Amino acid sequence: MGTTDKTNITIKVMIKAPVDLVWKMWTTPEDIQKWNYASDDWHCPYVDNDLRVGGRFTSRMEAKDGSAGFDFTGVYEKVIVNELIEYSIEDGRKVNTQFIARDNNTEVIETFEAENVNSVEMQRGGWQAILDNFKKLVENNV
Repeated sequence: MGTTDKTNITIKVMIKAPVDLVWKMWTTPEDIQKWNYASDDWHCPYVDNDLRVGGRFTSRMEAKDGSAGFDFTGVYEKVIVNELIEYSIEDGRKVNTQFIARDNNTEVIETFEAENVNSVEMQRGGWQAILDNFKKLVENNV
């Protein structure tokens, strides 16, 4: 008999910026397009974001050479401004993103359910690379 235990992966980053700026850049479509990719040969040419409980989001992620691409989509389940976003990805996996103000810095902690195709290490690395892109963008805009 198989098990249905889910593997959760947690990544985090400390950003030298106030939580209100971090929140804005995490949730505004124009900003999301600037950071939502794991490597420089990919980009995020389209984002639609209806940030409210029951609202949907779509981020188009594509290789710059056009060789691959996919839509990352989901539905928001909980939104607390400047504190928490919880959503379900289209395949049913859950994601929880916390924004923790620490003086004039913000810690972003993201926990997501792993999928069964790629290794945990590959998934952690890809999501962490996106989070690191986000940190760099925000800190360059402080």
